[in-house]
Amino acid sequence: MRTLVVGAGATGGYYGARLAEAGADITFLVRPARAARLASEGLKVASPLGDLHLREPRTIIAADLPQAGAFDLVLLSCKAYDLDAAIADVAPAVGEGTAILPVLNGMAHLDALDSRFGAAKVLGGSCAIAAMLTPEGTIRHMSELCSITYGERDGGTSDRIASVDALMKMAAPKFQPRLSDRIQLEMWEKWVFLATLASGTTLMRAAIGDIVAAPGGTALLTALHEECTAIADASGFAPREKVASGARGQLTAAGSTFTASMLRDIEGKGRIEADHVIGDLIARGQAQGIATPMLDLAYTGLKAYEARRARETKAP
Repeated sequence: MRTLVVGAGATGGYYGARLAEAGADITFLVRPARAARLASEGLKVASPLGDLHLREPRTIIAADLPQAGAFDLVLLSCKAYDLDAAIADVAPAVGEGTAILPVLNGMAHLDALDSRFGAAKVLGGSCAIAAMLTPEGTIRHMSELCSITYGERDGGTSDRIASVDALMKMAAPKFQPRLSDRIQLEMWEKWVFLATLASGTTLMRAAIGDIVAAPGGTALLTALHEECTAIADASGFAPREKVASGARGQLTAAGSTFTASMLRDIEGKGRIEADHVIGDLIARGQAQGIATPMLDLAYTGLKAYEARRARETKAP
């Protein structure tokens, strides 16, 4: 299965490297500077599941993609704020039989991909990985818990999803692949959890355990989770009780050092996915007549951060 992995950063780079290690036909779509570095140094992964050095990873830049022909699968794992550029770059690789597997957070990316390529080409997907790209260009994978979930969005079976499943299983146990027959529900369940976590930890600038230790902290996190759950329910994807109760436990655990990556991005003065993860959820709630005062407050804080970052970036 000829597969194009969009980017060779922390997420796409890790999954793509493990698939290539297992013998899959993997090409990384990267920018010229990254292509040059990979050509000279290879793709390096440092992981508790075993280090890896792909000395000659196959790469391509966007300008050369029209001559490469269509791919069978496009694995899309960019940040939401890079989605429009990624869609434009990857378009020449998408042919009549191409399947696109996005593993972004939230749901807005599905609307964008459907609009550009047609819903029939777009699978549902989700991943869980703790990884970062070091300044030296190494992918540092930080936990043995690493998974990717995928499925047809209507819950059905198909030859193409069976082929995707077979491809992903090539890399096990370096990550845990799973075919789901309810992928959109699982994407919503993850979104509810992530939006709660991101809203709470960025609003309070603290880890879950720190928030819980503060007066009103547990009530704040619970209220955020209830708002997110209500939106999912009204959208036809109410989280399963086992999943919801597990999420509440994680989101209110005393002593937990758990934070959202969005908080780490803010602390590093980086870009954030405020609109994709929080803003879009609020908009869907408004469309259903659901009040979201806690999410609104968190979103205001995130947009204020973005405004400050933009001002300071422009400052001489």
